[in-house]
Amino acid sequence: MTATTSRTAPTRIRVVDAFADRPFTGNPAGVVLLDAFPDDSWLQQVAAEVNHAETAYAHRLPAGGAADWALRWFTPATEVDLCGHATLATAHVLHTTGAVTGPVRFATRAGVLLATAHADGTITLDFPTAPLTPATLPDQAVEALGAEPLSVHDTGPHLGDLLVELADEKTVRALRPDHRALARYSRRGVIATALAADPSRGYDFVSRGFFPNVGIDEDPVTGSAHTALAPFWSARLGRSDLRGLQASARSGLVGTAVRGDRTLLTGTAVTVIEGDLLA
Repeated sequence: MTATTSRTAPTRIRVVDAFADRPFTGNPAGVVLLDAFPDDSWLQQVAAEVNHAETAYAHRLPAGGAADWALRWFTPATEVDLCGHATLATAHVLHTTGAVTGPVRFATRAGVLLATAHADGTITLDFPTAPLTPATLPDQAVEALGAEPLSVHDTGPHLGDLLVELADEKTVRALRPDHRALARYSRRGVIATALAADPSRGYDFVSRGFFPNVGIDEDPVTGSAHTALAPFWSARLGRSDLRGLQASARSGLVGTAVRGDRTLLTGTAVTVIEGDLLA
């Protein structure tokens, strides 16, 4: 059941840069803590007004259940099944405001997700590992992406992406895809990836994420995509713990650890805006 949209007082909203250690990097997300979820139309309108890749909405659940908080994510265009950076942003807000003090369990469309804050300021998310199955990219999609793939994998129902391995980091960074054309070939989007050119720079693989089907031509840092990137590169490199760089204009680092059917994603976040929603 959802609440109505009537309010007697302003609602606090924050913009948090996730997978970032300083403002104006990583991926910005709106975060709104509520007493209950209002009508979906209001949630979507606020997300469109915020106009970041995702806006997260959370409310506390009764004690004693399987989860502590309910959590939903909206892009400017639609609700999504799974989002990493907005979950990290929400956990950051809950801890920095004192709303929670220990690990927090979120009830979401993707099941119960755990977020654990550490003394060094990092937060680790416990997400389902994306199942990878070989796929093909039609010639028209290769043309829309602008690079020839080495391999292509479907990432399963929660993500709905195609994971596309490219020749090298330089090729990933140089992509200038035709987003409208690319939208025809996946449910959510395309994750392009390659091995890091120089692992001594602090990351093992590089990626970029294009999600025109949910209103995001390029996402700055996609936590959920790393539930597919982590098992893909862990299998290739023979190590379960890796670090990925999403090479967007804002850029961001994601620590990954594959634990069977779960993948741990670790990063930091910074609150950059706090104010009131008056509508």
